[in-house]
Amino acid sequence: MYLEPRPRIAWPSPHLRELQDAVRALLGLDDDTAVIIRQLICGEVVHPPLETVVKVLPMDGEAHRWTLHRPAEEITENELRATLLDRRPS
Repeated sequence: MYLEPRPRIAWPSPHLRELQDAVRALLGLDDDTAVIIRQLICGEVVHPPLETVVKVLPMDGEAHRWTLHRPAEEITENELRATLLDRRPS
């Protein structure tokens, strides 16, 4: 039995998977820590219409969240590195 997406439900893009793997590597996360990356519509006029939210949810410990004000497809690994390592999570 093959699993297929429901109509109008898209599979996550390969770029989102690459970003998720990069977050894991940059932060040295174990397999028990969830990494969630989502694109959201930004309601603020000063930001682009799409923003990317990165959440790290460890089994034990505090959750962390970063927001990048650009679509996920435009985020490079260098930009992700700068965001995760230079800015405090919200």
